[in-house]
Amino acid sequence: MGKQMTFGVLVGNRGFFPSHLATSGRLEMVAALEGAGIKPIVLTPEETAHGAVESYDDAKKCAALFKRHAEEIDGLIITLPNFGEERGLADAIRLANLRVPVLIQATPDNASKMTIAFRRDSFCGKMSICNNLKQYGIPYSLTRLHTEAPDSDEFKADLQWFTAICRVVKGFKNLRLGAIGARPTAFNTVRYSEKLLEKSGITVETLDLSEIFGRIERLKDSDDVVQDKLGTIKKYVSTGQVPEAALLKMSKLGAVIDGWMKTSELTVSSVQCWTSMEEYFGVVPCTVMSMMSENLLPSACEVDTMGTLSMYALTLASETPSALLDWNNNYGDNPDKAVCFHCSNLPRHFFKEVKMDFQQIIAGTVGKDNTFGTLDGVVKAGAMSFARFSTDEFQGLITGYVGEGRFTDDPLNTFGGAGVVEISKMQELLKFICENGFEHHVAANFAEVAGSVQEAASKYLGWKMHRHQ
Repeated sequence: MGKQMTFGVLVGNRGFFPSHLATSGRLEMVAALEGAGIKPIVLTPEETAHGAVESYDDAKKCAALFKRHAEEIDGLIITLPNFGEERGLADAIRLANLRVPVLIQATPDNASKMTIAFRRDSFCGKMSICNNLKQYGIPYSLTRLHTEAPDSDEFKADLQWFTAICRVVKGFKNLRLGAIGARPTAFNTVRYSEKLLEKSGITVETLDLSEIFGRIERLKDSDDVVQDKLGTIKKYVSTGQVPEAALLKMSKLGAVIDGWMKTSELTVSSVQCWTSMEEYFGVVPCTVMSMMSENLLPSACEVDTMGTLSMYALTLASETPSALLDWNNNYGDNPDKAVCFHCSNLPRHFFKEVKMDFQQIIAGTVGKDNTFGTLDGVVKAGAMSFARFSTDEFQGLITGYVGEGRFTDDPLNTFGGAGVVEISKMQELLKFICENGFEHHVAANFAEVAGSVQEAASKYLGWKMHRHQ
């Protein structure tokens, strides 16, 4: 798993409600977070009454605390053990100005404890804090149930959902993405707007294939970076009958891409994978890209930069590798099943078993010997989330869709990396994709994180998202 998450906690309290509930509520939330392996940043009872935020003075103290930990705080949690003072909570978030996701939790009343000494009214107070945050222009997320105790199974599940949202939002903040080569000229479909990405804080750095090939030219077979990469490739996948000369080319390609991304401080990438690479260099980059995706740094083929972002959102949410696939074929006459395929640079994580081979599609035009490096195998069965982002220049916004289904065990005798997916109401999804002009590429992941990706993109990045139900 990734690094430990850190959440700022704001404890609500309103003086004429039972204040002992703020004391116990603070401890309950701290215990719930620490139990989930999350570090809480929260005021102490020495700093404010009950360690809660009630007055404007409390709000300033809370904001100062959060600012001291600004670099590490991934999200904020408002916990309402009683009604809570909505203005103080909203002021604290505004003054801290962290611009991270906010989750609002309200603790339920016990129907047998409704006297003045124990009544919480957080059911009602939650509406007031939401109203205030809306007035302040601060986006926030809600638990699935209106009230949930910090130690409940419902809150545990919501906490998982929320941590995934926070990882996506933080991962996309000031993200730097490498685009290697021009898009294949036949693929108008992967056009996108760098300007709309820049507006969302995402920078694209480009590198021409000629520069890649030029840097490779300067490398010797015996160079440490080449030999290190060669060893890593051989450990990563069974290379079988692949010629050593092709493996050396892949190693040099990988070493050059790694070096460029490191010096340019880039996190993820998209690559012009055909046909210049095969015609003028003599391998496919699939294995090199697969290894990056396996290491949670997605690399998308056909310079599908928006595909890379779609992969990265799922990877951040789940902390597992993502692949970019084609919505490629119907599967028999089942309207809820389809074949998802690429030729392939899928991460090893996706396969039942896998070997390195030549790329059968491109081999027809450039020759088999120039197409070694593809990963060939059947995608394993399991839960599936899918996501796609796209830039809509006509409306001037970034749009997308997400959903969930599953990879099945259905038989499939084909080449490349392929799996059968089953998605409820799939014909409606396909119609939505076509009606809205989305690309034929989709990012996929073995996890159930569509809800987190949707919330992160729509609520905190301001993108127009569709959730396929």
